[in-house]
Amino acid sequence: MKLWEKGYSLDKEAEAFTAGKDYLYDQKLVEYDCIASIGHAKMLGEMGYLTKKECKAICAGLKKIISLEKKGKFNITQSDEDCHTKIEAHLTKKLGQTGKKIHALRSRNDQVIAALNLYSKAKLNQILAEINSLQKAMKKADSKNFPMPGYTHMQRAMPSSTKMWFGSFIEMLKKDSKAIALAIEFNDENPLGSGAGYGFPFKVKNHVSAKQLGFKATHTNALAAQNFRAKKELSAVHALLEVMLTLNKFASDLMLFTTAEFGFFELPKELCTGSSIMPQKKNYDVLEIMRSNSGIVFANYSKIFAVSNNLPSGYNRDVQHTKAALMDSIETTLASVKMAQKIVKNLKANPENMKRALTPEVYAAEEVLKLVSKGETFRDAYRKTAKKFSK
Repeated sequence: MKLWEKGYSLDKEAEAFTAGKDYLYDQKLVEYDCIASIGHAKMLGEMGYLTKKECKAICAGLKKIISLEKKGKFNITQSDEDCHTKIEAHLTKKLGQTGKKIHALRSRNDQVIAALNLYSKAKLNQILAEINSLQKAMKKADSKNFPMPGYTHMQRAMPSSTKMWFGSFIEMLKKDSKAIALAIEFNDENPLGSGAGYGFPFKVKNHVSAKQLGFKATHTNALAAQNFRAKKELSAVHALLEVMLTLNKFASDLMLFTTAEFGFFELPKELCTGSSIMPQKKNYDVLEIMRSNSGIVFANYSKIFAVSNNLPSGYNRDVQHTKAALMDSIETTLASVKMAQKIVKNLKANPENMKRALTPEVYAAEEVLKLVSKGETFRDAYRKTAKKFSK
């Protein structure tokens, strides 16, 4: 039975249409929904809605579900509608009347936000750790510090180095990490107790569930807990987009620098694909997919904004679609950061090719400044040097 069933059967076509593919994404929320439900159960125990024995049984049942899910033995189907229904049905089957008590003082509305907050916090912290590992890999790679040209307008411009090139991404990732940290802060609030968005006619001890779940804050306004959902998701995906923009530039650079015309870097064949018709081809598909993934995350950001824009206050079923966009963005970014680490660790530099590309005109601006240091005006020195390299 669905959590909302009241004695009639939903039209099967309508059921399939409203559930969509949401149950597939809810599979990823099972663990987090159970964790949130454990916190909620302990709050119910604190308030006297559950006896100690009932609370202990429910918490044990929820931990068992987490174990089953990790073994691939707790699968959500379209007929289940969502993970919340499946979890409560399982508890009721195992615990009888006790299982039916878990939903007191909550709605699926605050339940799903709690699970999403826990999911987002965990995944964003994982991405932060992977970014840190990527920075370390880049720092190790730049230690050799080979000279190479720097480019503007995709033309040779001034002298640069592998240390400067890698260092630019290290610094960008540091700033990206700050955006991720802010998104984590936005998700570090306990929505339990807000119910369907309008609270309850008496005080709910949501500070108990907040402490149990490790949330640093609780929503003081029940309606804000619902209305803030899209903003939290947008904050998270925007932070992920910052990371992906950094990786996009990294991948774009390497797509150029690994061509035969440049030959500054190369990857082992094990990280490259081939052509079905050209036997000599060594394709850097990992870089192309990484480059395009920024567009995927941006599309998800646009999707969340488009779906949530113009909605009235309170819960609206429309936001079911934003869950998929959030999760896809998190998984896409996490996979991209991990792959960037592998690329950096396996990237081979060809310093001789870099050195050959440092042709005389790359030092033209340096010559201008040398003349200036000897007393010439910048403009005269600029024109004199320009004549030299225009021959």
